[in-house]
Amino acid sequence: MDSLERLEEEIISCRRCRRLVSYRQEVAEKRPPRYREWNYWARPLPGFGDPQARVLIFGLAPAAHGGNRTGRMFTGDRSGDLLIRTLYRFGFANQMRSEHREDGLALQDVYLTATLRCAPLQNKPSPSEMVACRRFLLRELGLLKSARVWVALGRVAFHAALNAFQETHQVSISPKPAFGHGQVHSLANGYTLIASFHPSQQNTQTGRLTPKMFNSIFDEARSILRKMKEVT
Repeated sequence: MDSLERLEEEIISCRRCRRLVSYRQEVAEKRPPRYREWNYWARPLPGFGDPQARVLIFGLAPAAHGGNRTGRMFTGDRSGDLLIRTLYRFGFANQMRSEHREDGLALQDVYLTATLRCAPLQNKPSPSEMVACRRFLLRELGLLKSARVWVALGRVAFHAALNAFQETHQVSISPKPAFGHGQVHSLANGYTLIASFHPSQQNTQTGRLTPKMFNSIFDEARSILRKMKEVT
């Protein structure tokens, strides 16, 4: 029988995409001075969070000196800093920081996943790499049976989530919803997809994504969860 534990083992041992394998190892070998004492993870990243989560968060891929260094989703980079602080604010995390795998972070009612499990070159995975990694995502979705509220961080994750939903639920969504920050889309079978700009430095430093805008995403997620509880 499949399980998240078994899936995690398979993800961590994957060496299917040669370009990604070479890159993640190169990053670990040529680490910058500020991380010289780190023993880089330099392997694919499994999902992280509450297996019974009702909220599933889709990211793009690990950061070269973030998850690829620390071995955990949204850990050790600015994107993770903002995400975890926001999750803490809305009661989804037990602490405000996400620094390394042994920092005590625990998520409640939230699970983090990504469309690609290895850090990609220039943060731009190839189509073939996305396809190769999709099998992990589809299995993960099949195991996270309580997750009905999906939050996609960025355009690529948004479209990956839509495609995965169609494949796992054997439905066709037409016309496909357009990506836009704060857009909420009701899907089949009681699922909801919320779109957000990615909490990257590029977006936050330029003001494209403000803390208030990001808070609104999880305020909406909490509102949907309350409505789901009222119905049941």
